[in-house]
Amino acid sequence: MAKTKKETVDKKNESKTENLRSWRPNKQQRFVLGCLLILFSVALLVAFISFYVNGQWQTDQSAVSQLGDRTEVVENWLGKFGAYLSDLIVYRGFGLASFILIRLFFLTGLFLALEMSTKKLKSIWFWDLFAIIIVSVLFGFFATSAPELGGTIGYELNLFLQDYIGKTGTLLTLLFGLIIYLIFKIKLSPEKIQSYFDSTKKELKSELGTLKPQQAESAYNLEEFAIEEDPELDNIHLKSDVSQFEINKEALKPTINHSSEIDLNPVLKPLQMDINPVTVTPPVHTEEFVIEKAEEEDIIEENLASRLVADFGLFDPTLDLSNYKFPTIDLLKEYSTGGITINQEELEENKNKIVDTLRNYKIEIAQIKATVGPSVTLYEIVPEAGIRISKIKSLEDDIALSLSALGIRIIAPIPGKGTIGIEVPNKNPTMVSMKSVIGSAKFQEAEMELPIALGKTISNETFVVDLAKMPHLLMAGATGQGKSVGLNAVLTSLLYKKHPAEVKFVLVDPKKVELTLFNKIERHYLAKLPDTEDAIITDNAKVVNTLNSLCVEMDNRYSLLKDAMVRNIKEYNEKFKARKLNPEAGHRFLPYIILVVDEFADLIMTAGKEVEIPIARLAQLARAIGIHLIIATQRPSVNVITGLIKANFPARIAFRVTSKIDSRTILDTQGADQLIGRGDLLYTNGNDVVRVQCAFIDTPEVEKITDFIGSQKAYATAYLLPEFVGEETGINLDMDISERDTLFREAAEIIVNAQQGSASLLQRKLKLGYNRAGRLIDQLEAAGIVGPFEGSKARSVNISDLSALDQFFNNEQN
Repeated sequence: MAKTKKETVDKKNESKTENLRSWRPNKQQRFVLGCLLILFSVALLVAFISFYVNGQWQTDQSAVSQLGDRTEVVENWLGKFGAYLSDLIVYRGFGLASFILIRLFFLTGLFLALEMSTKKLKSIWFWDLFAIIIVSVLFGFFATSAPELGGTIGYELNLFLQDYIGKTGTLLTLLFGLIIYLIFKIKLSPEKIQSYFDSTKKELKSELGTLKPQQAESAYNLEEFAIEEDPELDNIHLKSDVSQFEINKEALKPTINHSSEIDLNPVLKPLQMDINPVTVTPPVHTEEFVIEKAEEEDIIEENLASRLVADFGLFDPTLDLSNYKFPTIDLLKEYSTGGITINQEELEENKNKIVDTLRNYKIEIAQIKATVGPSVTLYEIVPEAGIRISKIKSLEDDIALSLSALGIRIIAPIPGKGTIGIEVPNKNPTMVSMKSVIGSAKFQEAEMELPIALGKTISNETFVVDLAKMPHLLMAGATGQGKSVGLNAVLTSLLYKKHPAEVKFVLVDPKKVELTLFNKIERHYLAKLPDTEDAIITDNAKVVNTLNSLCVEMDNRYSLLKDAMVRNIKEYNEKFKARKLNPEAGHRFLPYIILVVDEFADLIMTAGKEVEIPIARLAQLARAIGIHLIIATQRPSVNVITGLIKANFPARIAFRVTSKIDSRTILDTQGADQLIGRGDLLYTNGNDVVRVQCAFIDTPEVEKITDFIGSQKAYATAYLLPEFVGEETGINLDMDISERDTLFREAAEIIVNAQQGSASLLQRKLKLGYNRAGRLIDQLEAAGIVGPFEGSKARSVNISDLSALDQFFNNEQN
């Protein structure tokens, strides 16, 4: 019992430490801290200025070491404290460069007090500290006789560098540091320098033009200008209408009809004219001219993009629904207090049973400790030296019998630890609510593209993963073990984190009842085919067209990425937000598209290869362009999830299954058969297997969330996928009688005799390959002898017997 109390104290200390780590200042605390930093920066400014006024740094130098003496008099405007700070930061620190610290403290306080985003502060601190060091060493290099200018640090760093690389090397190093600061912080580039000199030349020309009005007037005579520039242009016909070459200054102002739509062409044309308003050049077909032209266009586009960003800022895809509000956490229900109740008696009892059972088999334990989770407790044991791990693992059923547990799972060894884990279900499991998972700091602060909060681990930590990095997810488990609740948890996580402009869902629900609640957010988050009524697909016949449409969307997106010269959707969208891609050329902001399929096995049973081929294409290629798949099935057997598809689903979730074979089928390892059900799952992404208690979200909670989102302003329609036209319409079939196969009549007779139109029948009877048999079937369909393609069924035969077939051929010849 004494040992148990010690463990309790350790756990309390650990929980206190975790609370301190997860502490974040609230609004009032941030404001107070911000005001404190602002006032501190003002105090530093006063102290530093007085440090340099009238040489106070020399008079106060002796008083700094005697701060405890109240009779000591200092001249610093901030008193002894100011004299000490000035001596510490300026004289013993960075000299005049210390004034940059004042800016840092002031900006930090301002960001905190005004509740501005602190992400930019990291960049400000980095570059300002970089500038402090460079400036300090510069003053130490040039002002060696005045140590108060560079400070002790700058002076000593300068001497240190000179000892190793000399004065010339030190100067070159400092110049290189300045170049880095100018390029990366001030964004100075050769193009900006060149544009500055070009503008200076234009100003000089304009001034000369005012001094010489006659020369300025002659410049507008187009014919004289062309002849003076190049005498060989006599044969070129010049229009006398000079107004065609004049620049409309009003056209330089870009017009925007909508805040999120910018027409780039009206701005592009005047910029091109402004570079060279009156130039007439003969057509020169050389490679140098083409290269220079391409470089000139690239510079124009870059200047245009920077000009648009300067005028209007980065493109914001959320402007169409700028007033959209994310669902509040109050819409979710709290099913428990959020904590885990620790039953000391149960822990002690299970510990003794595990020790006694292993001791019966002559296995001694050196150490044992317990980690209590929501539904499972992990007992970590360290066996005595010389004990084989396989011997402990073989006692799984014996330990389960002694504990009277529903099913235990032995992890031998635990990855990353020198212990063996025994997972034992709790007698009174704690339900993990979706509210506790969504409200956790780990999920709220997750910097992921598509964050998903699945639930809580054995150590009671929120388990958050990024769907964009999986890149696809396979969910499997027996009926009633939590797959549909897991899908709802995935969708809810994304609804709480992503704006409707950033993510779209394609929902396939053969059950017709699991995902119907999401119909209310059709015009916010869902995607569908044109000319379809319901966005949620419940008819398996429509799934094939939807999957093929996603393949068309995938190919279109890859073409856009190729034109933009980027590798993935993240780089593409960043480039589009920076206004470097022209919408007139077909470029657009690309939202993530997530295909969710519930009961995938039912699709395979009804559609077969027609579903497998597009799913395989999407699984292999769609990662880079932001299309991700979430497939749920009861058991991913070989005929349901083929090896080609399964290889592209490294991220897998297994709920409870009935046999070890099913567990190996899903996870490639056993363990899923030992789960306790009700949301207990194993997650793997190709490496370790993590046990998670899935967060529970009930139907009323989903309904509240969809009602909240659906009541807000939405897009005019759901996100429309590209239209897909199948090849079974007969449009591309061979209608030319002269090009028919030599075995056409014989094939027709076989089909009519059998009254069954299939390529496999022709393969067997005529001993043909599949390609030739398929062409014969297409020709028979074009002639009207067999009906259209009907999925896995054989084609219908339109001619009843051979006499009718003879009559058919006679009519064709006539």
